[in-house]
Amino acid sequence: MSNEEPAAPEEDREHEEPSAAETAEAAREDAENGAAGERGRAEELEADLEEREERVEELESKLKRTQADFQNYKKRAKKRQKQVEERATEDLVERLLDVRDNLNRAVEEESEDVESLQEGVEMTLSEFDRVLEEEGVSEVAPEPGAEVDPQRHEVMMRVESDRPKGSVDEVYTSGYEMGEKVLRPAQVTVSDGNEE
Repeated sequence: MSNEEPAAPEEDREHEEPSAAETAEAAREDAENGAAGERGRAEELEADLEEREERVEELESKLKRTQADFQNYKKRAKKRQKQVEERATEDLVERLLDVRDNLNRAVEEESEDVESLQEGVEMTLSEFDRVLEEEGVSEVAPEPGAEVDPQRHEVMMRVESDRPKGSVDEVYTSGYEMGEKVLRPAQVTVSDGNEE
């Protein structure tokens, strides 16, 4: 019989505490693996940050280009609008020049024939009315007895008349409107009714 202790069964060896050297080695390996894992994670985060910064720069650049394009568009649209307005004015003035020429002829006419002069002026007035109609301008001339429309009629005075109280008695000066916009209201007198 020897003084040696009998060998521990295999199960007992698995539950034995590791030696200090084994523990130190395992800790060193864990630290190296942990540090390598942290370095890898840091590298991943840095790469992700770099990608995001590049994307931000790209989007900022795109935004600046879009803003510049929009400013250029606004300038072009404003210029086009001005050109359209100028052309519309030119067209109207060209058509009014014929009316002016006809009025000039009437003024320079040295005829004693008042009827032919009146006929010429009436033709010129018809031509002028045609130009206004082509521009969408219509006359505001309410019929006597019509209800007063404060948007389209300007009351000059109230008069005694046989017409219903508060209605148009007479049109002093015609008004004009273009589309829905009143260019000048009709000047009218309004009936106070018959005060007998």
